[in-house]
Amino acid sequence: MPEPARGVGNATLRRLRRSPYVIIGASLILLLVVVAVAAPLLTPMDPHRQDVWERYAPPRGLFVDGELNTTYVLGADELGRDVLSRLIMGTRVSLLVAFIATSISLLGGVLLGATAGYVGGRVDNVIMRVMDVLLAMPGILLAIAIVATFGPNIVNVMIAIAIVRIPAMARVVRSEVLALKEEEFVEAGRALGMSPMRILFRHVLINSWAPALVIATLGMGTAIVAEASLSFLGLGTQPPQISWGRMLSVGREAIRSAPHVTLYPGVAITLTVLGFSLLGDGLRDVFDRRLADR
Repeated sequence: MPEPARGVGNATLRRLRRSPYVIIGASLILLLVVVAVAAPLLTPMDPHRQDVWERYAPPRGLFVDGELNTTYVLGADELGRDVLSRLIMGTRVSLLVAFIATSISLLGGVLLGATAGYVGGRVDNVIMRVMDVLLAMPGILLAIAIVATFGPNIVNVMIAIAIVRIPAMARVVRSEVLALKEEEFVEAGRALGMSPMRILFRHVLINSWAPALVIATLGMGTAIVAEASLSFLGLGTQPPQISWGRMLSVGREAIRSAPHVTLYPGVAITLTVLGFSLLGDGLRDVFDRRLADR
């Protein structure tokens, strides 16, 4: 029995290494994670330091008069703060919010979807009707309502994004569990007298993790956009915390005279979402059974 499992695992690893989407997406994400972890060491200036004489200073580049420059490489914002330093520090908040929100939605979606799919009956109807109600609401409006009700701070932003993402995760896991619970290995477990919970957690869920992982990876990009949107509206991270969405918000007033203040956070958000989208698409292709058999 161990040999086939090892063969399947090796085949999956080979497909992962050969997927250009996985390689490019994972490389982008790894770069962002390194920047987030080493942010205090990478910032050329204090991201909170203000200098009114440098308000909206244009980007000076890495080299000035042939010498290495570390001041206002990407310009300054409305308070004379270094855009590059704030961009680097903002990586931490944006990735942290996305990771925690996605982890919460993954846990909640897996538990609700697995319970609904495996138990069935009235439990399934109640859980899925609640999920349908949440899915019927525009995600950003639901997140705004939650944050506006409980107050604008980073914790409430994480919770709001997680609640918005749970229904999609639950539906995917439920459909996978519905297909797996009729498989022969599940019937064999029942015949051996295994408890329903043991069958669910030891045999069904362990075989349905691939779709959940794909949805979670794609959801990271969605979470980053949601956090940026809430921060842009003033409902996300609050000063002195730095996030890309907050940088977009404060720079919109001078978008014509100082476009660099909003340009670089926008590029950072785009590249991050692109990285998670490529990785999610690559994982979906790798784990898709129909594509894997070709």
